[in-house]
Amino acid sequence: MKELIGSPGSVTGLTLRITQCTFAASSIALMVSAYGFSTFTAFCYLIASMGLQLLWSFGLACLDVYALRRKRDLHNPVLVSLFVVGDWVTAMLSLAAACSSAGVIVLYAKDLDFCTPQTHIPCRQFEISIILAFITWLLIAVSSHVMIWILASF
Repeated sequence: MKELIGSPGSVTGLTLRITQCTFAASSIALMVSAYGFSTFTAFCYLIASMGLQLLWSFGLACLDVYALRRKRDLHNPVLVSLFVVGDWVTAMLSLAAACSSAGVIVLYAKDLDFCTPQTHIPCRQFEISIILAFITWLLIAVSSHVMIWILASF
């Protein structure tokens, strides 16, 4: 079978998972450091979703490191099926969280003029965190696409 970019147990797969971890952690850190994020349920959902994504990607990155060090092949149908389900679940949760947070920030910033200097709400930090969440979702989409192709090749 041809080696796909981002497949489990490869250097590109490890790079993809580490990049997912980095963007998810950056989104969490930026959102948590913003004043008043906890008053918005959508932002708390974004934190929870990115936290789950961080744990999932970190776990798979550790598995990739193990496979690379031991020269193990992670391409068996049961393991790849688990990767597919996990990637799809985290991808759906991440997309839903990013979209709902983006909707909230558009409502407050554009429609209600809530992001004025008088309110002290850091809308720019919220926006950057949401952008990082969308980039995380894009990376998860790439990963899940690769996994479904590997599963289809069995």
